[in-house]
Amino acid sequence: MDFHYLTAHEIARLYRRRELSASEMTVAVFSRIEELEDRLHAYITLNKEQALAKAREVDEKLARGEELPPLAGIPVAIKDNICTRGLRTTCASKMLYNYIPPYNATVVEKLLAHDVVIIGKTNMDEFAMGSSTENSGFYPTANPWDTSRVPGGSSGGSAAAVASGEAVLALGSDTGGSIRQPAAFCGVVGLKPTYGAVSRFGLVAFASSLDQIGPLARDVTDCALLLQAIAGHDPQDSTSAPGPVPDYQAALRRELKGIKIGLPREYMGQGIDPAVRQVVEQAARQLADLGAMLEETTLPHIEYAVPAYYLIATAEASSNLARYDGVRYGLRSPQPADVVDMFMHTRSQGFGAEVKRRIMLGTYALSAGYYDAYYLRAMKVRTLIRQDLLRALEQFDCLLCPATVAPAFRQGEKVADPLQMYLADITTIPVNLAGLPGVALPAGQAGGLPVGIQLVGRPFGEDLLLGVAYAFEQSTSHHKLRPQL
Repeated sequence: MDFHYLTAHEIARLYRRRELSASEMTVAVFSRIEELEDRLHAYITLNKEQALAKAREVDEKLARGEELPPLAGIPVAIKDNICTRGLRTTCASKMLYNYIPPYNATVVEKLLAHDVVIIGKTNMDEFAMGSSTENSGFYPTANPWDTSRVPGGSSGGSAAAVASGEAVLALGSDTGGSIRQPAAFCGVVGLKPTYGAVSRFGLVAFASSLDQIGPLARDVTDCALLLQAIAGHDPQDSTSAPGPVPDYQAALRRELKGIKIGLPREYMGQGIDPAVRQVVEQAARQLADLGAMLEETTLPHIEYAVPAYYLIATAEASSNLARYDGVRYGLRSPQPADVVDMFMHTRSQGFGAEVKRRIMLGTYALSAGYYDAYYLRAMKVRTLIRQDLLRALEQFDCLLCPATVAPAFRQGEKVADPLQMYLADITTIPVNLAGLPGVALPAGQAGGLPVGIQLVGRPFGEDLLLGVAYAFEQSTSHHKLRPQL
């Protein structure tokens, strides 16, 4: 049996029928990694010994007839900015090259409580700053559909691992599209939850008011299962929202009668690749055939999302990354002349070019005399964008738009032009600014490359969002397509 592209819910069924063991599945995943990693570079650190031990533990529980959670024994990859006790967590940066956290992130604790098998830590743009995984301090990750192209970013390693069969599920983080954009580029499902729906405790901070951990999976059912496992209030995260967690799997539906979906016209204008526009229009027709009511809407301030985001995110990054000074943990410049020399050389040697660029942008935006002109004004624009989206979501159950402006671009194509790289996130950034949930899922292809659509929902409306995504997925076969590696 070819295990590489089984979904988590299919694997769970095989476990319970005793047709497959967790150990066999874990060995198959590591064999796949050994086969492909020299071409993909999806991982930074592997966790083979502990993973196999955990798989054996799950097999013993199954043999005893114990009732196990749905994700027990499922191989899962973790983005390398999510802390794992005893397992290296680098944020793909030389600054944290040998950092081994003394604690687990809350999401990792929750997954361990569900008996998942943690395969390793996936590659990413350094400190999650990028849209292509080319800004990794170690090596770029390749797109499994075409290894000359990027997998997206910053969660490119997680998306590539799921798409290629190097993991069954993965966790990513999304600050401006870093789950949804690589999901679209790699032909998998990626969900950015509502801000506060999933604990950020143990997520290495980039921009604290925007960051959110979320799942990447091969289909919507797996996405719902992984979200179910990690969602919920956490007293260790002051921004974590209280309240019960919905039953996301029960919300999956096959018909959409009575659902109203808005089509923001600003997302379908100039700058959108014609092939992407065609896929979104076809998806709209498919949703209408399923019983949904679709209507055009407008988001008047959405054009200001990118400049607002790159002021707010860089300002928060400047503040968050000030802690990397060579004093407490991480890299320290050898034999400095004095403490100021240590600070300067540690930060110049430890951070890559993109991280330095964003720290400088953010520091300038927060500096005396410029705070009101830049950061404060960006925060006001953020409020307008959130109001636009919430106003639209009063009329509609969710919004449909492209997940990306174009299919995956070639490696090196945008590295020398930061502005073009920043504009790659134009369709995803507004969702983070507003703190809303968004899901990207496969909806077609262009030139042999996956194209994704994005569904945006009301705050804490992940259940309805997943229901719409599931109905669309079950009426198409896009999620069943696999890269030929």
